[in-house]
Amino acid sequence: MIKINGFIACFLLLANSLFSYQLSDVEKQLLERIDRNYNETVALLEETVNINSGTFNLEGVREVGRVFEREFSKIGFQTEWVTLPDSLRRAGHFVATRKGTKGKKLFFIGHLDTVFEKDMPFYPFTFVDDNTAKGQGVNDMKGGNVMIFATLKALHELGLLEDKTITVYFTGDEENAGSPSWVSRLDFVERAKQHDYALGYETAQGFNIATVARRGASGWTLKTKGRQVHSSGVFRETVGYGAIYEAARILNAFREELAGEQYLTFNPGQIIGGSDIEYNEISGEGSALGKTNIVAREALVTGDLRFLGEEQKEAAREKMRKIVGQNLNGTTAEIEFEDGIPSMPPSSGNYALVDILNKVSLDIGFGEVKAGDPGSRGAGDISYVAGYLDCIDGLGASGTGAHSPAETINMKEYPNLIKRSTLYVYRLINM
Repeated sequence: MIKINGFIACFLLLANSLFSYQLSDVEKQLLERIDRNYNETVALLEETVNINSGTFNLEGVREVGRVFEREFSKIGFQTEWVTLPDSLRRAGHFVATRKGTKGKKLFFIGHLDTVFEKDMPFYPFTFVDDNTAKGQGVNDMKGGNVMIFATLKALHELGLLEDKTITVYFTGDEENAGSPSWVSRLDFVERAKQHDYALGYETAQGFNIATVARRGASGWTLKTKGRQVHSSGVFRETVGYGAIYEAARILNAFREELAGEQYLTFNPGQIIGGSDIEYNEISGEGSALGKTNIVAREALVTGDLRFLGEEQKEAAREKMRKIVGQNLNGTTAEIEFEDGIPSMPPSSGNYALVDILNKVSLDIGFGEVKAGDPGSRGAGDISYVAGYLDCIDGLGASGTGAHSPAETINMKEYPNLIKRSTLYVYRLINM
């Protein structure tokens, strides 16, 4: 009797699991297509990872673009390369399009570049074990780029992209956008405006987490000056504190007055100080000349400011300006701000896209998908278009160690992420 009850219990559990999957015949065919194409998918991932495409390796970025040009042309997309002004010193962007009159219009976002420049040690695509592979940019974000292609390839092979509007936009400088960034992103934004939804395939926060918001990123430069005299007179009324003490005062006041505010971070990434300093804004290289018995005449600090929403950004900047203006004796200071990537605030439309993804995930049997913490992710390309259409990000590959030699991709989750992506896109384009 116990064995019979155990069998019945197992049968009911299996039956409930199977009948909870609400997939159409077409959707089941799509899942089969992903499995059939999977070896080719992994081969494409390996090919692109093994091309160094650091942001400043312009030819390498273009070479990865040519690989995707080859592949997207095979599945009926028109492809082009968007060039940028020479002054930006960036490779440009890859775009693949299909145009139609039916269903929702989708805008897919990826990027071709990585943080690994040509003069850095090279880490090729390598399987660590059956569940893990490593390589430069394997999850940030060449794994996501290949997911986009694999998704659209499966839909194309079943004739499901006919008369649909799809734009795939792979930027060539996401990791370090050309300045001013609005020039680099002008075409990107204008094309996105012509669509209903933007789908970002940056690294997944977790298999069952979707991104509905991203913090923005901007830069700041602090310059302080003091009186260069013998150090024995420091602190005196006629001498003052010098440039380095003034810079230290300001940075500490930033920490005391602004640290702890939800979604707000500010980081001094570089400081140079002494009697004479030099700084190259393009390369980020700096040098200082000084002695221990000289009160510092100059100091420079560069940093970033991350925020959620323009209101938070402007409020933080105003507080920082006020702090900078309260100078120590014998010193002066000034701070300049530079806009970078805007933020992607959470919206009802973004949450609605998560609801659709959650339904797809449950129907396949992959479990519930929830929206991640709005403050948990930094800036990304999708933020440039978040003010114009509903967006969701974090649809890409899962892994660890992004931006480091230990960057990995979870190959156990990868095929399931592609399957969920494919059914998600299928449902979106037919809404």
